[in-house]
Amino acid sequence: MSLQPNYLEDRICLNVLANSVENAKDCYQAAEGHVVLGVLSKNYDSDEVAIADMKKYQEATDNALSVGLGAGDPNQSQMVSCISGKLQPQHVNQVFTGVGTSRALLGQSETVINGLVSPTGKVGYVNIATGPLSSQGAEGIVPIETAIKLLQDMGGSSIKYFPMKGLAHKEEFKAVAEACAKYDFYLEPTGGIDLENFEEILQIAVDAGVKKIIPHVYSSIIDAETGDTRPEDVKTLLEMAKNTLN
Repeated sequence: MSLQPNYLEDRICLNVLANSVENAKDCYQAAEGHVVLGVLSKNYDSDEVAIADMKKYQEATDNALSVGLGAGDPNQSQMVSCISGKLQPQHVNQVFTGVGTSRALLGQSETVINGLVSPTGKVGYVNIATGPLSSQGAEGIVPIETAIKLLQDMGGSSIKYFPMKGLAHKEEFKAVAEACAKYDFYLEPTGGIDLENFEEILQIAVDAGVKKIIPHVYSSIIDAETGDTRPEDVKTLLEMAKNTLN
């Protein structure tokens, strides 16, 4: 099983939530394999239970597993690191301060590990205080370039920019995309992304020249009754992604 996501034209890979192994398989097929399926560590009572269940997702999707925190919950950071080290998934979600631990426990450089940074309301600056303790204190506002270099020091692959609230931080997002392109870093726009704003958000990253982009589209494409991510919406996202690259 590959440790690297299957990018569309070596550039874009979707990230959507999977409500079950069956839902994961349906979404994987709808995305023609260009997707990682988010499974949230917060939904499990122990590492052992999470590992046993997530293995089923790996087997069903050729390891296209994204080990999630659960709404960016910093208290899940340690659990994500521990289960990722055992599972060796294609994608790991981390708070800024958890990246080094995850990379060390993985023991390889291929799996994508993102580091969560947040908008600040100031173009060119991000908040890196997203860990279990740091998120309870004052914001840690640094230039986006500094955040990227720190993540690179820790073995991170990408900036997880959250919560974006769709296009509410458009100018800030543009600056983040430009910095990711400049410093050869991946980018993962997250929060409030839906079928209406997805293409514009993705186009900003593509136009900036970001090497690899992993947009997260979660609640907006989940069926409220079943809890499943709608495969038909995943298919629509894939077509939009293809449009941005044309």
